[in-house]
Amino acid sequence: MRGLVGRRKLLRIFISLEDKFEGKPLWEYILQLVKENGLAGATVFKAVAGIGSHSELKTFSVWRLSQNLPVVVEIIDREEKIKEFLKVIDSIIEEGLVVLEDVEVISYRHRRE
Repeated sequence: MRGLVGRRKLLRIFISLEDKFEGKPLWEYILQLVKENGLAGATVFKAVAGIGSHSELKTFSVWRLSQNLPVVVEIIDREEKIKEFLKVIDSIIEEGLVVLEDVEVISYRHRRE
């Protein structure tokens, strides 16, 4: 799929592992929206620690049942597709950080089926 190679936009969404939308993990709901909106793809990273919007240290602890860890969702696509997607997700992110930056896609390959 050579169509993604070139100057593109990288959308990063910083949220919490415990964030939900309509009872579903927010990161999972965002991935569903990525697929429904035909974006090239997305990756979710779970961090081991971070400082959130309230300056609270969020870190892993074996003693806690729930782990409110930082999560980053990264999406790369054409600028126009990313900007349209931002309109879709605007109302579902109650708390978090959303950033957009320029990237140069060098290669984008997948196995043929």
